[in-house]
Amino acid sequence: MPLSELVRVAGVRWSVEECFQAAKGQVGPDHYQVRHWTSWHRHITLAMLALAFLTALAADAAPERPADAHHPAHSRDPIALTVPEIRHLLAAVFNPPAATAKKMLHWFNWRRRHQATARRSHHRRRTASDPAG
Repeated sequence: MPLSELVRVAGVRWSVEECFQAAKGQVGPDHYQVRHWTSWHRHITLAMLALAFLTALAADAAPERPADAHHPAHSRDPIALTVPEIRHLLAAVFNPPAATAKKMLHWFNWRRRHQATARRSHHRRRTASDPAG
């Protein structure tokens, strides 16, 4: 087998491992207590479907990428919706807390703005310490 084919297969395996790691953190495919293959298969299928749904929502809500991916835009806009953010939002909608919807939306927007500020500070610190930058 040629080396290029081995590298391609290793790359595909890595992306599959990354997807499973993201799924474990977001939709819990490893949180099952089943004794039969059929039950396990149903649980995994539903977990992967939930992850696909959340990922599709996040991809649909993602803004256009900047022309220069190495230097992100310095806007004050909140970060794009991510799978964890959508999961938190759906959990708040389907399992409402004691807070009102107005308070929850205020907190949701504040959190995204805060994360955008943290990301800008992180990028600024990394570019300041980068000897080539």
